[in-house]
Amino acid sequence: MNLKDYLSYSKQLIKIIVKTIVLFIFFTQIIYSQENKHSEEVISNKDSIYVMSKSPWGAVLRSAILPGWGQIYNESYWKAPVVWGFAAYFIAIWIQNNNKYVTNRDLFIQSPEVNRFRLLRDFYRDQRDLFAIYLGITYFLNLVDAYVDAQLFDFTVEENSLTNQPMIAFRLKF
Repeated sequence: MNLKDYLSYSKQLIKIIVKTIVLFIFFTQIIYSQENKHSEEVISNKDSIYVMSKSPWGAVLRSAILPGWGQIYNESYWKAPVVWGFAAYFIAIWIQNNNKYVTNRDLFIQSPEVNRFRLLRDFYRDQRDLFAIYLGITYFLNLVDAYVDAQLFDFTVEENSLTNQPMIAFRLKF
């Protein structure tokens, strides 16, 4: 793969990742109309205080220590391998770009008059740094997902008794 193809591929990959992040943020803003599992207890006893089943900050702490652990804590078992997969992919590409950067840096040091090695060195350094940013974004979104999932753990989606379809609605908080 030559440099021009690689740049084109990188631009397409960046566009896909940005679109995925935008969709993720959009869909995390949608909150379905849900009913609390413990609503009868809270309604019948006005003096009682609602206690959440899962701690949002506990989930964030778990995900901060080991990405994906907060998702497992929230019983969203399928999300942990997704987090691990994205992280592994970004780490692998970061290592690959770092190795190519080191190779081209050494070649440039040996023969500084060659402009090609300087361009390749700069390109792979930029790519390495870009994938480090992607890894940081993945880590941050992992924490956000753990928090949101823990907050919404006690809610259910009820079916409409007439149509037997889930009642789906959304509300936006400003």
